[in-house]
Amino acid sequence: MANIYDYSVPKTDGSEQSLKDFEGKVMLIVNTATGCGFTPHYEPMEKMYEEYHDKGFEIIDVPCNQFRDQAPGTDEEIHEFCTLNYNTQFPQMKKSDVNGENELPLYTYLKSQKGFEGFGKGAAALAMAAMSKAANKDYKNSPDIKWNFTKFLVDREGNVVARFEPTHKMEDVEEAVKKLL
Repeated sequence: MANIYDYSVPKTDGSEQSLKDFEGKVMLIVNTATGCGFTPHYEPMEKMYEEYHDKGFEIIDVPCNQFRDQAPGTDEEIHEFCTLNYNTQFPQMKKSDVNGENELPLYTYLKSQKGFEGFGKGAAALAMAAMSKAANKDYKNSPDIKWNFTKFLVDREGNVVARFEPTHKMEDVEEAVKKLL
């Protein structure tokens, strides 16, 4: 049976980043976009990275252009945007698909471990639910990634322990990370 360390993610230079390199660390794996309403999540993500990286925390940033073309740039343009606007220092991977026939095998695995559990409460959650329902009436029963900045939290043993939709508060994500460190 596969585990998280059996997977890799393509890097911008064409090589593969094995997740085995992060064995024993807490990982936050997130599909990102530079032109999204949730793009400001980069700021608290970078803050968490700076605060917890030395304690064994990694962020795996997988840019994705599958959600209304909100990451249209090249890998270089995306990296430049993130470093200039958010001073990101965590590893940024090659732009990749997280759903569909060309999705990264890592995402197939992540979705098999933690399916969709809802958007939570509030205006953004209601808006995301309405948009998701318009795209797929049965969206609640599909494990597919619904939007940019969906986050998977992996513990030090390689277990996928949580999935956070983009509508979840970053404070909740940080609290979950801190509990695992």
